[in-house]
Amino acid sequence: MGISADSTVGGTIVTAARRRRRLPAALTWLAVTPFAAWAVTRVAGLERGSLPTQLMTATPYAAAGSLIPLLMAALGRRRAATAVALVATAALGASVLPRALGTADATPGRPLRVLTLNMLFGRADPDAVMDLVHRLDPDVLSTQELTPGAVEELDALGLKTLMPHRVLQAEWSATGSGLFSKHPLVAMPELAPTVGHHMPAARIALPGGAAIEFVDVHPYPPLGPQAVEWSEALGRLPSASKDVVRVLAGDFNASLDHAPMRGVLSRGYKDAADQVGAGLVPTWPANKRVPPIITIDHVLVDHRVGVREVSVHTVPGTDHRAVFAELAVP
Repeated sequence: MGISADSTVGGTIVTAARRRRRLPAALTWLAVTPFAAWAVTRVAGLERGSLPTQLMTATPYAAAGSLIPLLMAALGRRRAATAVALVATAALGASVLPRALGTADATPGRPLRVLTLNMLFGRADPDAVMDLVHRLDPDVLSTQELTPGAVEELDALGLKTLMPHRVLQAEWSATGSGLFSKHPLVAMPELAPTVGHHMPAARIALPGGAAIEFVDVHPYPPLGPQAVEWSEALGRLPSASKDVVRVLAGDFNASLDHAPMRGVLSRGYKDAADQVGAGLVPTWPANKRVPPIITIDHVLVDHRVGVREVSVHTVPGTDHRAVFAELAVP
């Protein structure tokens, strides 16, 4: 027997509404809390000790990763967790994104080309180094982990002719460093920190009567108890001067997310790569199975100096990439 469509037999069919499943609140907070703590540490400069200091170099990756707990909290309709995650992402993003955007203005002045390279115990391929010198035509070459053997090899390939002026403190270890220049220079040991590897400093006479003061920077890496000396060395770098343009270039073993490095910047400097939107280009480690992941090699200049170009170059034989900056000195 059938039932017609307009039959009064039957009733209303009620389907139970499905409840949207949410992630447990504890799991959401477990995801949000580490990024919130990272943001507080980064903004307030609270990293202390070797491990937290090393982890701070990964802040650009933490900024990107903070979007995941933000999405988890928002989709789970956890209002408090969403608010905390949003603030953390905003704080980390504000710390990192300007480096990729650039803020440089066109500044007139005399061109000054700077090239800096950590040579890894002098193992950097001398032919590749000289190729960079020929192509980029730097006025100043700042080297770290420079050995006497590396000096001999570079000079044999023509560096002595191209950059005859130098202040060298070459050693058969990571301690060696050296400044090579096209222009006359005078050593200024009083500018160099006495903590860390050799950091030669010099006053360089530029054509036309101008001069700059230059420090080849290479503090110890913040490993174990050396973290204290690393911070101390950065703190002893000279402040920018109103009387003369100063340039600090080298392997800082620090990123712009480290409080001591931001302390250097607060004393009158700006990061050249940051100015042209290249501040997130990694410089270490190079020539490894993993690609470069952190940015610890820098060229810092005072605020009167214009930045026209910054480029990063891989050199065989060393675990650091070379940083080249074309500046405009007023």
